[in-house]
Amino acid sequence: MKTIVSHKKVSVSEFREMLFDDKDDYYYEIIDGEMIRKSAPAPLHQEVSKNLLFVLESFNRQHKNGKLFHAPIDVFLDEYNKPQPDLVFVAQSKKVIITNDGIMGVPDLIIEIISPSSIIRDRIEKKNLYERMAVQEYWLVDPQYEAIEIYTLQNNRYELYSAATTLEGELKSALFDGLLINPDEVFSAAV
Repeated sequence: MKTIVSHKKVSVSEFREMLFDDKDDYYYEIIDGEMIRKSAPAPLHQEVSKNLLFVLESFNRQHKNGKLFHAPIDVFLDEYNKPQPDLVFVAQSKKVIITNDGIMGVPDLIIEIISPSSIIRDRIEKKNLYERMAVQEYWLVDPQYEAIEIYTLQNNRYELYSAATTLEGELKSALFDGLLINPDEVFSAAV
């Protein structure tokens, strides 16, 4: 995935007024006022995303905890932050933040799948942003190392709650009581 960053601080309102060519094959995020133009993810990224979506949606349909969305979807955190996470979950109790324009507020879970071009942004910038905005749970999924890390908000800071790789372990989520994820399910059959 190729990423291009604008160094002029842009608000969400300003972004919405911009005109884009209909043939623009990019999608855009705004992180702390930086407009980031991203190309479509690689097949490996999409395969991992699909597998993870299947695991989570299967559990969610049984338990009816809320709504799960996959990219691209705009998440409007505030006037200078409009990320497009790979997967987003909004609990049933907060479903009013789901609109036709996107998610207007802080979701309960955000999942980012790391690409070679997004390592620093996902591990540092977005993690700090989601922590600051009080997203209850943040998952980092690394296809290269076949690893998943789950962070939960504890005293306004992210703490590692669960981590596993295809070599060892199962994942637990504080948000989804009873969910166990075997990383092999997420990374198996990946390109």
